[in-house]
Amino acid sequence: MQKSYPLLSQINSPEDLRLLNKDQLQPLADELRAYLLECVSQSSGHLASGLGVVELTVALHYVYQTPFDQLIWDVGHQAYPHKILTGRRDQIKTIRQKDGIHPFPWREESVYDVLSVGHSSTSISAGLGIAVAAEKENVGRKTVCVIGDGAITAGMAFEALNHAGALHTDMLVILNDNEMSISENVGALNNHLARIFSGSLYTTMRDGSKKILDKVPTIKNFMKKSEEHMKGVIFSPESTLFEELGFNYIGPIDGHNIDDLVKTLENMRDLKGPQFLHIRTKKGKGYQPAENDPIGFHGVPKFDPESGKLPKTKTIPTYSDIFGNWLCEIAIQDPKLIGITPAMREGSGMVEFSKRFPEQYFDVAIAEQHAVTFATGLAIAGFKPVVAIYSSFLQRAYDQLIHDVAIQNLPVIFAIDRAGIVGADGQTHQGAFDLSFMRCIPNMTIMTPSDENEMRQMLFTAYSMNTPTAVRYPRGNAQGVELQPMQVLEVGKGRLIRKGKKVAILNFGTMLHEAQIVAERNNYTLADMRFVKPIDGELIKQLADSHDLLVTLEENAIQGGAGSAVNEYLQSINKIKPLAMLGIPDHFIPQATQPEAYAEIGLNAEGIEQKILALLH
Repeated sequence: MQKSYPLLSQINSPEDLRLLNKDQLQPLADELRAYLLECVSQSSGHLASGLGVVELTVALHYVYQTPFDQLIWDVGHQAYPHKILTGRRDQIKTIRQKDGIHPFPWREESVYDVLSVGHSSTSISAGLGIAVAAEKENVGRKTVCVIGDGAITAGMAFEALNHAGALHTDMLVILNDNEMSISENVGALNNHLARIFSGSLYTTMRDGSKKILDKVPTIKNFMKKSEEHMKGVIFSPESTLFEELGFNYIGPIDGHNIDDLVKTLENMRDLKGPQFLHIRTKKGKGYQPAENDPIGFHGVPKFDPESGKLPKTKTIPTYSDIFGNWLCEIAIQDPKLIGITPAMREGSGMVEFSKRFPEQYFDVAIAEQHAVTFATGLAIAGFKPVVAIYSSFLQRAYDQLIHDVAIQNLPVIFAIDRAGIVGADGQTHQGAFDLSFMRCIPNMTIMTPSDENEMRQMLFTAYSMNTPTAVRYPRGNAQGVELQPMQVLEVGKGRLIRKGKKVAILNFGTMLHEAQIVAERNNYTLADMRFVKPIDGELIKQLADSHDLLVTLEENAIQGGAGSAVNEYLQSINKIKPLAMLGIPDHFIPQATQPEAYAEIGLNAEGIEQKILALLH
């Protein structure tokens, strides 16, 4: 370590970093970037985002007195360099692994991780709360929020900006604009002017002038408009937007010029009121393959950094692929089919659809609430909207699901990806709650396919209906079964897979294969229930009448899930029958591979069998 990384090997905390001379910061950043590439290529994880914020991370910890000053990262894909500099350098190779360090900033892991975060656009809201508390504390604590240009598309970010500007609380928001959409390229002039606008001479003159001109409102207003207009012309059109929200806008500046970053941050550290610093960075900076393909190198498996090529190991399509192919099949026949994603085109398997049917494809950016109500409008107008959304992201649009879709009983299809255990992204991304929070909503039909063929049939069934529907499926490769011609399923009807004795397993979803192993090994009955809502009451009653024990199996929280639906039905017909509900237990599931997590919570064949045998004895 010391030989390959002579500076980085000395940095065990930001206190060590702050002992360096300024001319050592860029060499440290170079070592940090090389070390990040080495570690992630060996462990897998998020790469391109971290490569892009190396200089910013070094500059922030150099200028601010972390952890006394509080640094808040939005999302966390970009926080790997932060983790390395804050005492977790030697553990970074365990990131996203079972019992390793957390994939995102995590309060329980380090005092430097102020906000536990996995979803986007939360930093400014939380930061404002922290800044208000710091103001009341009155000991000079600073608050800095780093948000990406994608994350700032969410309404929550603008709600927080609006509130912060009104409160006039001291805080700094840094927009990490990594060339995705926001502004023109920056140059030396912009960097120079940004340093002027953040410097003491300019701010002293501006603040002094404001005090004088407070007594002459007409001139004051003219000067304010002139200042805003000048910034808008010199910098970028969005500067006026942030100024109107009450922020002092600085930038854009080059996020890879560490000297300019340090100087600008030093100037801004003691400015009063809400400050907004716009920096331009390049996702994947310093590693050419990641610069050329920042999307492909956003999250990577283990790979050889020398070759710059990611391994291609997938032979069986994923459930996301199956969904994307289904979209294309239907779109050929129906121009009124509309595919909607909140910034998850690649993850949701919609790349091919977006290219072949651009007029029927909408990426609404990181705006889940808008995605659902946008679909509402399309449905009202006679289109067939399909909202492709991760289970844990649908949580953010719960009011819209109820208020805009379900109450109006509109034919919006929810293709819910990443339902159940997702693996290495941990607590924030597990799709553990969608069955529970959707099942209580009137007018919803909820389907749980056991394989990719059933998934296609259920999507087609949803397409044929004229009411709100949800089809939920897991992350990862499908089962590899043969796809059959699409047909409409009878809504609310399960199917009997095998007949056995004593125990009947009622399966909901893709755990069917594990359930089959247990059922065949012990001669149990197995039913694939297919529908969570409406539930197949007739099949439940039949199985309850002919077995000693019913066991429900689902990849969802036990509380309020499919097992609860079975229990409620049994109660409604006054049928008292031993019932065991197997699913995700009442705690947040940490990062691990999917098989490791299934084994940990007893949702593999061995765990299911052990739980049933324990109940029988």
